[in-house]
Amino acid sequence: MPDIRMSVFEHGQLPGALELALVGDSVYDLFVRSHLVLKGGRVKDIHKNAVKHVNAHAQAMALDRIETELTEEEAGIVRRARNAKQTPTKNADAGDYHKATALEALFGFLYLTGQKERLDRFMALCTNMEG
Repeated sequence: MPDIRMSVFEHGQLPGALELALVGDSVYDLFVRSHLVLKGGRVKDIHKNAVKHVNAHAQAMALDRIETELTEEEAGIVRRARNAKQTPTKNADAGDYHKATALEALFGFLYLTGQKERLDRFMALCTNMEG
């Protein structure tokens, strides 16, 4: 399997904000679920706990916790993703949905650029979980 981080930037530019968010959503979900599985417990309880972290409102609040620590480049990615044209899900507040997308785009960017330490730090701050 090829290293996705190597081939993503073949054209010398990052994927779009929503593409970064698509990757970041999976990265965030995997981090949360892996942490909860390693703590142990019943699958049903692990899933319920994961859903508390992986939703638009929780992710919007998580972005608020780290926003002051972002570099200019990271803040630009967050801004572009928050402003991207998208339709929130019917159960999500539009503001929370846009902020959650911005957080996911940031995590997609950090993952795809191989910034593991920064990603782990932000994940821990956002979820109150140590990685």
